[in-house]
Amino acid sequence: MEAGSAATRTRARDIITLTGITARGFHGVFDEERRNGQPFVVDVVLHADLRPAGLSDDLTLTAHYGELAEQVAAIIAGEPLNLIEALAERIAGAVLDGFAGISAVDVTVHKPQAPITVPFGDVSVTIHRDRL
Repeated sequence: MEAGSAATRTRARDIITLTGITARGFHGVFDEERRNGQPFVVDVVLHADLRPAGLSDDLTLTAHYGELAEQVAAIIAGEPLNLIEALAERIAGAVLDGFAGISAVDVTVHKPQAPITVPFGDVSVTIHRDRL
């Protein structure tokens, strides 16, 4: 491949995936959702160059997924929002602010007990945010 080509300038991006982070939240537009709460489930995909961590075996060169899970659970249980879209935004912003080596994040928020009047399996939103 030619030196300096677009392919050689692009750094390989790896991912860390953490699924099923569950906490009770009080998000929703209806009073009963705000009063009673319900479980929310979040999946997070971190995009980063994991080569330095992989080569050095150094935790400080990657995202500590235990800390990430605790942070996401705290956001779910924290200040109520009307929309799961807003919850996803809050989580994505916290990930990008809190983990310097992360270049982008995908956040999926599931609301399996949403107040929907017909039988359903799940409702979720997924967002992708790049570091600016």
